[in-house]
This record gives sequence, C-alpha cells and structure tokens, in this order.
Amino acid sequence: MYRTATGDDIFVLDGHTHLWDASPENQVNENGRGWIDCFYGYHKLFTPAERVWPIEHYEKYSVDDMTRDLFVDGYVDMCILQTTNLYDFYHTGFNPIERNALLKQAHPERVILNGSFDPRHGETGKLGLNALRRAKAEWDIQGVKLYTAEWHGDSKGWKLTDPAAKHFLAECEKLGITNIHVHKGPTIWPLNKDSFDVSDIDEVATEFQGLNFIVEHCGLPRIEDFCYIATQERNVYAGLAVVMPFARTRPRFFAEAMANLLYWLGPDKLLFSSDYAIWEPKWVIDAFMGSEMPEDLKAEFNVDLTLDVKTKILGLNAARLYGVDVSKKISQLRALPVTIGQHEMAEDRARFASA
Repeated sequence: MYRTATGDDIFVLDGHTHLWDASPENQVNENGRGWIDCFYGYHKLFTPAERVWPIEHYEKYSVDDMTRDLFVDGYVDMCILQTTNLYDFYHTGFNPIERNALLKQAHPERVILNGSFDPRHGETGKLGLNALRRAKAEWDIQGVKLYTAEWHGDSKGWKLTDPAAKHFLAECEKLGITNIHVHKGPTIWPLNKDSFDVSDIDEVATEFQGLNFIVEHCGLPRIEDFCYIATQERNVYAGLAVVMPFARTRPRFFAEAMANLLYWLGPDKLLFSSDYAIWEPKWVIDAFMGSEMPEDLKAEFNVDLTLDVKTKILGLNAARLYGVDVSKKISQLRALPVTIGQHEMAEDRARFASA
C-alpha cells in the first residue's frame, strides 16, 4: 500500500503489467529485436537515471524480480497481468498468458490474469475462439488485452468493428469476460500508428453494453479524440499507462492531460497503470502522488487532483471493475506477507516450455 505523509493508506491496483521474455534467443527476427529496443528507449527516456535497467535485465526478468518491484518496493497490492502475444516476433510469445500465469501461481491472491484474442485466428487458431474459451475455463479470466496493430502473417492490423472481431466480443459477453483492454496509444516499432486509432471504440462500446472498454494509454497522441468518445459512452474507461510517467518528466503536460480526462470522464473512470516493466511502479506512484493541478487549469476545467481523486485512480476504480472487495482484500493481504522464492529465469523458462 501507499502511505501518505499524513498516515493515510491507499490501496494500489496496478492495471497494466507484463511478465515478458524478449531475450535474443526468443526473438524470431529483427522485429523482435526492434520491439524491445523501442520499449527500452521509452524506459530510458522517462526513468530516473539511477533506476535505469541494463538492457540484458530489461529483456528478461524473473518472477522474483517482478515480485520485488511491484509488491515489496513498489506499493502495489494487486496487479492485472495483460497478455501480449506477438508470435510473429517471438518464438514463445512476448508475454502470453502461460508466461504471465507464473506470477499468478506464485501470488494468486495478488494477481489478476487476463487473456487475449485475435479474430484473424478464427475458431481453432492459437488465439482463436477455442483458445479464449480454454483461458476462461482454466484461469477464469475476467478480461482480455487486445493489440489491434499486431502483425499476423501478411496482415498488419485489424479493427474492433470487423465482423470477426464483433463475433469474438459477443463470445466475451457470453462467457463473462467483461473487461476489454485495448492498446490505443503510442506505436511500438515496427507496428503502424494508424492501426491504434481510437475511432473503432465508439461503435463497439455502443453495441456491446455488457462489456467495459478500457482504452490503454488514453489514445495518446489522440487524447482529445478519445475524450470525445469516452464522455458519451458509459462503458469506456481510461487506462493511464504512458500518461503517468509524464508526472515526473513533463508535469505541465501531465496536468493538462489529467485536466482533460477529469473534465470529460470524471474521477471514477480513470485507472492507474505503471506499464511494468517498461517502468517501475515505485517512482511512477511517487511522482503521481507528488503532482498537483496548476491553479490556471483548476480554474479552466473546474477539476483537481485531490487525495480522494488519487485514491480512486490508484486502486478503487479498477477494483470495482474486477469485483475486488477492497476492505476484505486489505485484510487478506495483511495476513499474507510477500515472500520471494527462488524463481530463477531458467526455471521459469522450463516451466513455461512445458505449459
């Protein structure tokens, strides 16, 4: 938990985390190399100099590393592990659900595991409808993470409004997979920026009222387009991954982004995300909690970053979407101190290979 200077404890649910393997031996081609190098560029640009990781550690880190960075040092009480497959770039995927499940197995009370789908895989493909059903049956997933710009063979992206995609969304609604996290933000090399356009959110949010659409990265650099969509759709939320680090490096830009999001969406539809391991939650949360809304933006937008607002963003909003009883969860976690086992990378890789 995060404790304020006045002694208030704040429950933290990190809504966007990953356990990835981008090591050279897992890279299929130059796209796998370029992908992690692009991530590492973002890491170095925003991270305090003393917290920058060596590239070798950034490419592959262990369950123990993640446990320490989130649950011991990083204030995080619970995290949501988001699946990113990229099988065209990585032999065993970047962070598929089987790999993410390693952290879930180590800390089941602290980890929410999300799956994924790709409508281009049809019924029986690796990320097809049958795989989605198996993920629900095996892990009881409540959400999926979607990458509409992911490459698959000759295809360099898809839209939520594609008929096949709507078929998958209908299956999610049927299965009770209600939280649809969609990457709609900065591009990562070699993907195409236009494939992350936010406009397809508008139609499917209206059509699928039983689903919540969490737009990760708030549509950056299209945050204004996102706000105009999200304000009219009751089931569209903002995931603050990528927005958050600006609190340290460009506080004015961060304040302007938050002023717009609070003005259009209100404080109940914004979800904290560190985007681990692009960044560590500790310094991100420290920067966020130390941020203030400038007086001119308070006056213009009639919003503020109060402690109540920050508390909702850091954990309460995501907890509501995922049915977490925060009071009960705090009591449970206080009775279960975090332990760090011997999850060496070689052991992790062996377990994943046999999954």
